[in-house]
Amino acid sequence: MPEGHTLFALARDLHEAFAGSHPEVTSPQGKFADGAAELTGRELVSATSRGKHLLVEFSGERWLHVHLGLIGTFTVDEHEWTAEVPVVGQVRLRLRTPEHVADLRGPNLCTVITPEEVDAVLARLGPDPLRPGADPDVAWTRIHRSSRSIAELLMDQSVLAGVGNVYRSEVLFRHRLSPFTEGKDLKRASWRLVWDDLVRLLPLGVTTGRIVTVEDQVLDVEAALGRGEVPRLTERSSSVYKQAGMPCPACGSRVRTQVVAGRNLFWCGRCQRRR
Repeated sequence: MPEGHTLFALARDLHEAFAGSHPEVTSPQGKFADGAAELTGRELVSATSRGKHLLVEFSGERWLHVHLGLIGTFTVDEHEWTAEVPVVGQVRLRLRTPEHVADLRGPNLCTVITPEEVDAVLARLGPDPLRPGADPDVAWTRIHRSSRSIAELLMDQSVLAGVGNVYRSEVLFRHRLSPFTEGKDLKRASWRLVWDDLVRLLPLGVTTGRIVTVEDQVLDVEAALGRGEVPRLTERSSSVYKQAGMPCPACGSRVRTQVVAGRNLFWCGRCQRRR
């Protein structure tokens, strides 16, 4: 499932391509025909994201609400020809102007909602590390009252918005935290380490289009960006995610895996003992 940095970059690309325009909105697949008819020709005011939710504002107090789910994609492309752009695959939603076309395929959710419904969506979500001014104490309040494990809580979008399975596994490994520590037993200082790390890592994902969590690569990307260069990434950009049975890069012990909150968690049982 795309994590928060992917939706943040998508919202940025949609805003840059369509804000201020009156795109033609269609549903080549037909499943969003009524919603497309309601939006087509309206001014696209802005596109933003919160966690894994994409919210696109149109004039007339109409909002497009998209959740990509496990297999959804939303591509934004430039085109400079006047002929009809061919539809490839099952396109649920298409936005089109003379300069750009954006195609949404396979989303978990695609609907038109009101401003009041937007407020309700946002109220259900925890703080998003990518949003300026997001308050980590809001998440902490929910974490330290819970008997669920920190591995479960990090995947709960009502606790923390935008973090998925990759960042969950990797950030817990980076701080040597046991993923099975109950929220009520987690130290506040440990939570702030996790939050501050996510605030550091997610913007790198927005910039590079990849999840980068191995520290030497993180430092290389930060240095390249500081010099105004395009970062170069190696093949392996995770320490434990999808490394089950492989040696832990820190201690050599075998990386373990277990389904937690519906997804395969990866961790090192020797390194990750801190609570």
